[in-house]
Amino acid sequence: MKLKAENLKKRYGNFELDIPYLKIEDGEIFGLVGNNGAGKTTFLRLCLDLIQANQGKISSGDIDVAKNEAWKKYTGSYLDEGFLIDFLTPEEYFDFVASLHRMSTEQIENSLSRFDNFFNGKILGQQKYIREMSTGNKQKTGIAAAIFIDPQVLILDEPFANLDPTSRKVLNNLLSNLNKKNNTTIIISSHDLDNVVEICIRVAILENGKIVKDRPVSDKTYNELQEYFKVEK
Repeated sequence: MKLKAENLKKRYGNFELDIPYLKIEDGEIFGLVGNNGAGKTTFLRLCLDLIQANQGKISSGDIDVAKNEAWKKYTGSYLDEGFLIDFLTPEEYFDFVASLHRMSTEQIENSLSRFDNFFNGKILGQQKYIREMSTGNKQKTGIAAAIFIDPQVLILDEPFANLDPTSRKVLNNLLSNLNKKNNTTIIISSHDLDNVVEICIRVAILENGKIVKDRPVSDKTYNELQEYFKVEK
């Protein structure tokens, strides 16, 4: 599923996100990197119609996300803990998300089984509410809930934050497998340059609300990103 931003502007005080045109192709794994305050999360929130643009639009396929909610049926997302219902257990939360997508009990069980290594025995069966879990395990719960519905579009903000190195590697494998299985279009915002370069096929740099670089990933990408942010500092 393609995503497209056209004449997109969002203003907060003296800050303005300004993206004249950006097209993320069907089946791309697209990475968005940038310093704090560059506008990465603002862009993702616009993609999910969580905030209203001052100008322009974002389309998911042929759907203007601000005018038609049909895109929600095939979109998975996790931006922060605000997406969780923290007075539920993880099991109850997964059941709730599954009910929105009319998944059967068998489908839920089969889909969750792929996360055994990611959960590492610390998410399911713990008799804990989400609010009682560690920050890292909350992160895992939210990410898994976004993935296990097998979305056509997946949007994640800082998915590698609060995860240990092994979990980051497992997450990369989960994302890669989802992309290969369903041709899922994946958008990742992250400060973690290593994992972004490893999983993404295209990376854009957002700086002060504008996209300043947008390139396919190559064997030179990591060093180019390192050099860019070293210079920017």
